[in-house]
Amino acid sequence: MSDPALAPLLRPFQCKSLTLRNRVAMAPMTRTFSPGFVANEQVAGYYRRRAEGGVGLIITEGTTVGHAAATGYDRVPAIHGEAALAGWKQVVDDVHAAGGQIIPQLWHVGAVRKEGVGPDPSVPGYSPSGLFKPGKANGRAMTQQDIDEVVAAFAQAARDARAVGFDGVEIHGAHGYLIDQFLWEGTNVREDAYGGSLLKRTRFATEVVAAVRAAVGEDFAIVFRFSQWKQQDYDARLAQTPEELAQLLAPLVEAGVDIFHASTRRFWVPEFDGSDLNLAGWTRKLTGKPTMSVGSVGLDDDFIGGKNMGMGGDANPVGLDELLRRMAADEFDLVAVGRALLVDPQWLQKLVEQRADEIRPFTKEALMSLS
Repeated sequence: MSDPALAPLLRPFQCKSLTLRNRVAMAPMTRTFSPGFVANEQVAGYYRRRAEGGVGLIITEGTTVGHAAATGYDRVPAIHGEAALAGWKQVVDDVHAAGGQIIPQLWHVGAVRKEGVGPDPSVPGYSPSGLFKPGKANGRAMTQQDIDEVVAAFAQAARDARAVGFDGVEIHGAHGYLIDQFLWEGTNVREDAYGGSLLKRTRFATEVVAAVRAAVGEDFAIVFRFSQWKQQDYDARLAQTPEELAQLLAPLVEAGVDIFHASTRRFWVPEFDGSDLNLAGWTRKLTGKPTMSVGSVGLDDDFIGGKNMGMGGDANPVGLDELLRRMAADEFDLVAVGRALLVDPQWLQKLVEQRADEIRPFTKEALMSLS
């Protein structure tokens, strides 16, 4: 018998092509377990085990679109080419067989890329203004042709994702990668239609979303992940006020976003003064769209970076009272769980079965031995 207090978490959820058995998603987390940029049987097993543990929605690690500069890391999966798509089909089939649904996170790293990374080590990073962060150049500023090619690559990736059986797509517009580099005034100092005001800085993102929508049709769910913080600057902010956040989100809604995935490092932190709402809560209030929250769910220490391979320090399991309170109040619709599910594929199942004392803590040793 499940704990009645978990009811807000265990409600089904439906949005276009997504029909989820509960409100729990596995957060996208970069891994380097895909030799040759192809998701293999090990990757399929990794995602299948989380679906077997009861997770409603799997969001894959970032998978790179078909552009020469899209990837910034070796052994991360691509979502273009016959071998890569065949690998993802096996992943999709395994997750579906376990009763879950799955969407890929479509990714272009932008100026995070460094020369020397495959598949073509000579390719530099691409970004709106050739900047990795304010005042630090890396790679080339994108031409209109570059922009058009990357937009087309996102559309093709989404088209291929639908063809191999994914249940929707997530567009990675967060954490200081390419789309976020256009949104962030610190890395977008362009003086053309893609830079300047906040509205102009949304143009590239909206072109990507609109192209993806045209590629997959109206009935296929599009999730858009965004963040205030960047890996280059944890204190960076796209929007200082709710009014600015509304300016950022409205064009994305018009372009075709169905669900916003608002990435924060601590889900319980209010986004703006004068309100308890977090970023996902404000996004839902301003857009009327379903939202997904994330950030140190189920752990007593937040995501701080710099230790344990960039995943934060050791953390112990913690109760979900605050999360359940916010979900019961419909502050947001879904919650993405990262590190807790990373080290314990049965995290949700153990909660449902009232075996919380068996949940594995997040430690460096657990991270190194994860499956």
